[in-house]
Amino acid sequence: MTEEPSFAQLLAETYAEPVNLEPGQKVSATVVRIGKEWIFIDLGGKSEGYFATAEASSEDGQASLRLGDRVTAYYLGSDRGGMRFTLRLGRGGEANAHLEEAYRGGIPVEGVVEKEIKGGYAVKIAGSGRGFCPFSQLGLPRLTSEEIVGSRLAFRIIEFGEGGRNLIVSHRAILEEERRLNYQRLRETLVEGEVVSGTVTSIRDFGAFVDIGGLEGLLPVSEVCWGHVEDINERLRVGQRLEVLVMKLDWENERFSFSLKGAQPDPWATASLTYPEGSLHQARIVRLANFGAFASLEEGLDGLIHISALGRGRRIHHPREVVRVGQEVEVRVDKVSAEERRISLSLPALEDEARPEPGRKEEADGDDRQEFKHYQQAKKGDRESLGTLGEMLAKKLKS
Repeated sequence: MTEEPSFAQLLAETYAEPVNLEPGQKVSATVVRIGKEWIFIDLGGKSEGYFATAEASSEDGQASLRLGDRVTAYYLGSDRGGMRFTLRLGRGGEANAHLEEAYRGGIPVEGVVEKEIKGGYAVKIAGSGRGFCPFSQLGLPRLTSEEIVGSRLAFRIIEFGEGGRNLIVSHRAILEEERRLNYQRLRETLVEGEVVSGTVTSIRDFGAFVDIGGLEGLLPVSEVCWGHVEDINERLRVGQRLEVLVMKLDWENERFSFSLKGAQPDPWATASLTYPEGSLHQARIVRLANFGAFASLEEGLDGLIHISALGRGRRIHHPREVVRVGQEVEVRVDKVSAEERRISLSLPALEDEARPEPGRKEEADGDDRQEFKHYQQAKKGDRESLGTLGEMLAKKLKS
């Protein structure tokens, strides 16, 4: 075991002519040495500085930085012949002596939320400092008072009065700065087609808004899953973590959109293997139309049982005469077209009895493709397509 180098030795090894900085000035630097009490950083231009190791340690004393890591630090002043910095006042160092520098330089200070008082929260700044954080400056709207009290948070001093005895602090200012930095980072690195993690911030009938850390975008209801969404609130909740695909990035207009289903496997990609022609499966009737019944094999994978295959050899006027929505039935896969996202089904239990009238089978085969097309458009909310489908069916009834 080698003896821990003294501060003087560490300083002597890394000392360089300091650059000119003002107290509170923010710099980006690289960690070049980690000691028991001090961490030394390279400021560039042959200049180096240091801050307390305790500032980069977790509550259990474990260091959170490694050699080569980049850090954002704030200059406090010259001390012990070197340039002293801080990552956040109040952690591993004196806070009171630098509160005014923190106020003027925008240096974050660490504090503990002690209790709720009229209009906000009382905050104890490390040392003997006391501050007041208005409700509007907390920036944590979804947390209850019980969850907030006792929290250790970073704050920015937005008002400094009576020599530091009257402090107004803001945690929201810290969050907003982090968001701006994250937004800039995402603008430089994020690309369409990338899968990222996000949090649901609000839910509307047309979709949900998702925050991926500095950037918020819309998750349209049509992109929530491969199947049909009856009630988006049954699928998502505020605060839920998601993996989403970046669909569109419009930086100029700050409009962004995501897809949840795009980050999941497309069931049609393996439909031909999972549901080969002639195979039998359990399915649930999900929708009835004049031309047939749609049955769900799995989420996002619906097949059509044409009305000609439901009549038990007789002409029926509507599928409701044979099946109902929600009914579980056994189906046979007659044809799969993954390219057209179309599956034709029949009911094997009726196979011996069902004999389409002359011309009905040919009509079914000819209409399947068009009916599937209109069904897919209807699922996307295309009202014009639904109108066209209605006109088509009306013509059939008149014929």
